[in-house]
Amino acid sequence: QVQLVESGGGLVQAGGSLRLSCAASGRTFSAYAMGWFRQAPGKEREFVACISRSGGNTYFEDSVKGRFTISRDNAKNTVYLEMNPLNPEDTAVYYCAAGNHCGLAWKSDYDYWGQGTQVTVSS
Repeated sequence: QVQLVESGGGLVQAGGSLRLSCAASGRTFSAYAMGWFRQAPGKEREFVACISRSGGNTYFEDSVKGRFTISRDNAKNTVYLEMNPLNPEDTAVYYCAAGNHCGLAWKSDYDYWGQGTQVTVSS
């Protein structure tokens, strides 16, 4: 089992920035690719970003490319998502997830999920 806990969400004005963290415990963190997803009210869960087990490969949803950065510190069992600048359209609950590889399908490509952290961007 892997337990994931997100933190760093909050309320920020458009154009501002946030850094989300996801701390993992229970199993070897470095064995998993780590992804970020988000879900806004009335919308499906959406892929945001993913980083490979070694950190050598990263992937981003088109709307966040150039604005979001994903990184990991395997020594700290933590993955980060830096968001700068933020837009109102980024408002959602953000979830981190662990899987065998950086897939796009949340239902099948990831085995463990955190409980989410709210990001609200005001205009």
